[in-house]
Amino acid sequence: MNLTAQSWLVADGTGKILQSENIDQQRSIASITKLVTAMVIIDAGQNMKEKLGNLTRGEHLQLALIKSSNESAIVLCDNYPNGRIWCIRAMNAKALAMRMPNTRFIEPSGLSPMNISTSRDLLELVLAASYYPEIREASQTPLVKIQVKKKWFFFNNTNPSIGKKHNFIVSKTGYTNAAGGCIVMMLDTDIGRKIVVVLGSKNIHTRIPEAEFIAIQE
Repeated sequence: MNLTAQSWLVADGTGKILQSENIDQQRSIASITKLVTAMVIIDAGQNMKEKLGNLTRGEHLQLALIKSSNESAIVLCDNYPNGRIWCIRAMNAKALAMRMPNTRFIEPSGLSPMNISTSRDLLELVLAASYYPEIREASQTPLVKIQVKKKWFFFNNTNPSIGKKHNFIVSKTGYTNAAGGCIVMMLDTDIGRKIVVVLGSKNIHTRIPEAEFIAIQE
């Protein structure tokens, strides 16, 4: 397979890198940002049943992780203790705490090309994310159902392989023109648990096939 990803790695379940390319190249990471947004929201210990508009904080968290809703990520950050500025500060502090020195955030959704990281840093992110039950659950949910008043809404996971292939522990996709197709994931394969980071793939159609191809390399 000819990889279009500009930066990528595959590691074993402990984080030992097995194969890689350009893993210290800083790149825009698009909606992979939302994993860190979710982490600081969960860390803050806020009430997940509190209504933020028509949805609860917990529902916004689900939508940010599963549907990759930019609006929900922004709502969560705006309602962080003391507001968005403190949320962004917490995200950058979290990155440093996770040993991600080449990562910076300026907003919570990933829409900005100035949210940057490296494949090496994102390996640390996936390892840390795997310890959050809320992130693990979202990474294993192919479809989320949310009721607003008397109407039900259905949203598919942005990773269509969820529920069909492999056992995913962590999965988060991303795409912007600046970032290209991106995905980070921890999954169980026939040859063991693997962590995969793909940045700068050609588009949303290439990122997952490339990541799954990389995952089965030894």
